[in-house]
Amino acid sequence: MRLALAEARRAVEGGDVPVGAVVLSADGAVLGAGHNEREATGDPTAHAEVLAIRRAAERVGEWRLSGCTLVVTLEPCTMCAGALVLSRVDRVVYGARDEKAGAAGSLWDVVRDRRLNHRPEVIEGVLAEDCAALLTEFFRAR
Repeated sequence: MRLALAEARRAVEGGDVPVGAVVLSADGAVLGAGHNEREATGDPTAHAEVLAIRRAAERVGEWRLSGCTLVVTLEPCTMCAGALVLSRVDRVVYGARDEKAGAAGSLWDVVRDRRLNHRPEVIEGVLAEDCAALLTEFFRAR
């Protein structure tokens, strides 16, 4: 999670909401990392999770990220939750809950929807206070 927090801080440098993500292989190696880049790129899909997944898939050489864990500072939204399911990530670890847009247990629970063919394990609350503080500081400054 500390690597994801470092990525989140990079988002602030680009004027974006501080969310960071890393994809880890089964043995813990970093396969991909990302931070929000919507403001920098003008791309509404440039969320930290999507970018980390894209980079991990490129490094692995395929779209299936079976055995991998995505670690992210903020609970994934519906778009990112869908990307996690479709990429076959085994586990999602997140810090702060997102009561307004979270799709991994708070507002929705897309990643564990029994109607889908893949349901990653979800671990929430890892360094939640650190993750939430970064977001609170960013929005207070705005």
